[in-house]
Amino acid sequence: QVQLVESGGGLVQAGGSLRLSCAASGRTISGFAMGWFRQALGKEREFVATISSSAFNTYYTDSVKGRFTISRDSAKNTVYLQMNSLKPEDTAVYYCAARRTPTMSTLGRGYDYWGQGTQVTVSS
Repeated sequence: QVQLVESGGGLVQAGGSLRLSCAASGRTISGFAMGWFRQALGKEREFVATISSSAFNTYYTDSVKGRFTISRDSAKNTVYLQMNSLKPEDTAVYYCAARRTPTMSTLGRGYDYWGQGTQVTVSS
């Protein structure tokens, strides 16, 4: 079993930056692909970014390309989401997810473990 705990959310002005962390415990996630999703109030959960187990491959939703960067540190069993040039439309609860396979997925149903989420609020 894998437990995921997100941190790093908060309130930031438009144009600012935040770095989200997702710390895994219970077992190593080195063989797992990882993903970040978000859900804004009143909207469905949407895919944000994913990274393969090797970290060689990443993929982003179009709205965050060039602004967000997903990365992982195997030694720390942690995944990160660096968010730059934040916009009010990035406001959401951000969730980390782990997939019991090395390959990436943009689909929520492709993930086996989820964190509790961290709130990101971007003011205009």
